[in-house]
Amino acid sequence: MDKKVDEWLREEIEKRILSVCGDNKRLPCSLARGIAEELEVKPVIVGKIADQLGIKISACELGCF
Repeated sequence: MDKKVDEWLREEIEKRILSVCGDNKRLPCSLARGIAEELEVKPVIVGKIADQLGIKISACELGCF
């Protein structure tokens, strides 16, 4: 991927994570997987970005994160 696309994608993932969890600092597994599916990335990428934002994945259903 082009570096600018990577930056855009990262920013989009961050934006979606933050819009879902807000001040809670928890992102439900099902929503994390939904973000990954919508943006066509592996769930682990969403998980890593969430970790970098200090957000924990909650209610993990499949052990993806």
